[in-house]
Amino acid sequence: MLKQKPNDMSRRHFMSHMAGASAMAGTALSVGSSIQSHAQELKKNRKSAIMLWMGGGPSTMDIWDLKPGANTGGPFQPIATNGNAQISEHMPMMAQQMDKMAIIRSMSTREADHMRGRYYMHTGYVPNPNVEHPSYGSVIAHETILQRPELEIPPFVTVGGGSVGPGFLGMAWSPFSVNSNGQVRNLDMGLDDRRLMERMAALSQVEKDFIKQDRGSAAEDHMDILKKTLNLMTSEQMSAFKIDQETEEVKERYGDTNFGRGCLMARRLVEAGVPFIEVGLGGWDMHQNIFPTLADTRLPELDRGMSALVEDLEQRGLLQDTAIIWMGEFSRTPRINGNTGRDHWARAWSVAVGGAGMNGGIAVGETDSEGTTVETEPFTSQDVMASVCKALGISLETTFTSKNGRPMKIANAGKVIPELFT
Repeated sequence: MLKQKPNDMSRRHFMSHMAGASAMAGTALSVGSSIQSHAQELKKNRKSAIMLWMGGGPSTMDIWDLKPGANTGGPFQPIATNGNAQISEHMPMMAQQMDKMAIIRSMSTREADHMRGRYYMHTGYVPNPNVEHPSYGSVIAHETILQRPELEIPPFVTVGGGSVGPGFLGMAWSPFSVNSNGQVRNLDMGLDDRRLMERMAALSQVEKDFIKQDRGSAAEDHMDILKKTLNLMTSEQMSAFKIDQETEEVKERYGDTNFGRGCLMARRLVEAGVPFIEVGLGGWDMHQNIFPTLADTRLPELDRGMSALVEDLEQRGLLQDTAIIWMGEFSRTPRINGNTGRDHWARAWSVAVGGAGMNGGIAVGETDSEGTTVETEPFTSQDVMASVCKALGISLETTFTSKNGRPMKIANAGKVIPELFT
């Protein structure tokens, strides 16, 4: 169960992933979602979400919840923001955007293994050998697709790293994975338009011959996916992936890094109508030399890309309809180890969220003076997911049916974090 199936777009899987386009007609309703009951409400309230995924487990007490003067605190100092919470001195540009973001400082979870934590934070469920649960992107794409009947490109895009997959929702809701330059992984076949069309025509003929052999509905479904694939590859909406169309000034604001380019692409994809985008920034598993690595590379890269994204969305009138979720699979130990690093820690840590009507400029919950334990009401992965769903107008009464017939409540029946909405 813990070994995730590859989510990258390859030549072999490209067309099957394009089934997401045909799912716009509601084909995935067979999984038992109550999406029809609130479809009209969703159409009036078109929203998106961007997840900034920090793979490896970022040390949130060096970013969002500093402990100056404590033995566990490390060398970084907190700075004031234009909200009511202080953050790391190495995040000065984000400090100017914190009136739009909330820090949930009382996260307390149990999964301190990378793969288990990654799965749990993406799905709201702990790994189970009997069922594969759908990730944020698959759930949100599935529940909001009726808002955008004009969408021709995939509704769930990951930039700079694969996400957790669609689970029992099926291949139609898999992530469409591209790199930070907008290139589909393993799909650069080096073909000009003429040769591509010739190959597509040949494949189409093979499909038609196969259908004539009465091989069942799967062949016809595959033929339909082929048509959707061709429509995708020729769609003008694919220009959303082309960040080179932006001015040099804009690209400079986001930063000439994979993460910066990914954040810029996320903004363009929101403008194109994509309901869920995940941008990955890895390298947070810092068991040694954590402080120079954070100060010199990771935090400046994060600060530049994230702040530009928040600012851009707000200035373009998109933030009110776009949720931002910043998180990793867990945090790192308050104790600094013998290699001047921090190890895995899930008992007390932070997640940041904002946009889509959630309150900004606040810190929710507290940890103790050394960052070891949560001193207020603890929150979990499913609580964050429930809160994001509420912000996006997705009913928390939605229930799916897994392939083994079990009812699955959206966000694992998590509770909404009230401070984000009061």
